[in-house]
Amino acid sequence: MAASLLTARALRDAIAQRTHHALLCGALQPIETTLTHIDDGGVRFVVREVSSLAHKEAARHAGAPSQDALQTPTPPQRRNPFLPYDEDLCVGDLSSTHVALLNKYNALDEHLLIVTRRFAPQEALLDHADFAALLVVLRGYDALVFYNGGPEAGASQPHKHLQAVPLPLDVQGASVPIETLLGAAAPNESRVPGLPFAHAFARLDLDGHAADEIADQEAQRALDAYCALLRTAGVGAVHVDGVPHQRTPYNLLVTRRWMLVVPRETERVAGISVNALGFAGSLFVRDAEQYETLARIGPMTALARVAKPDAPPASAHA
Repeated sequence: MAASLLTARALRDAIAQRTHHALLCGALQPIETTLTHIDDGGVRFVVREVSSLAHKEAARHAGAPSQDALQTPTPPQRRNPFLPYDEDLCVGDLSSTHVALLNKYNALDEHLLIVTRRFAPQEALLDHADFAALLVVLRGYDALVFYNGGPEAGASQPHKHLQAVPLPLDVQGASVPIETLLGAAAPNESRVPGLPFAHAFARLDLDGHAADEIADQEAQRALDAYCALLRTAGVGAVHVDGVPHQRTPYNLLVTRRWMLVVPRETERVAGISVNALGFAGSLFVRDAEQYETLARIGPMTALARVAKPDAPPASAHA
């Protein structure tokens, strides 16, 4: 355990230092990809084709931390890779409740896992402590934080964890490809024209340089926005052993500027796994055959097939 909590100011340097160390000792094993684009539905989707997953698959069956964006079916019983976590991948403590780890098999540079120190189920709803840890990351650098609520939403580990990747996702296009559509959302409206699936959207104005003394207020504001979007998207809640859990699988995407919730139907389309990054406009395929399948279906249609069908939004106050 780190001697002191990571500050937002120190986070990016800590990630760089731990990445250097983890590469040298072999704890970090990046997945090589080739990047292409598919234009569909007004979005220039980023598609990364994975060159090889053989080493990842072997490690997954041994219970190593996984890259949710490239999820495959896993054995029903395996050890929890976050208890204990690999010290060589540990960036540091974000709070008394959350630790920051490097994603062992990262297809994106500086892919961070925001993990609860004690076990909590991935289907449990996010709480104030989760958002407090999330905001340390967003104050540290411009990033996309995302959450896969359950296996149907792309989660490959049952231990609660958020993920963060630095922006831009595409140096050749929009920082977050889906943002080309988000600007069309009317003020104070939760629906985005052009998204052909159920969702709930909200603009945020999170202060990337907020002082620690107002960090708690920022976390509460983000939590309130999240809860409102869950209601609007129809995700719902059910209590399990006194802890609120999701009633419906969903993905959450958060930047300093906006928040998006997408309820899910299924994890795959035509064998292609889709997690929250897909709804940012960033998709992963295993080989050329999957790429051709995705191009034929169309990325936006693929997202519509794994998400809940579009429907008139419920009241955020229901």
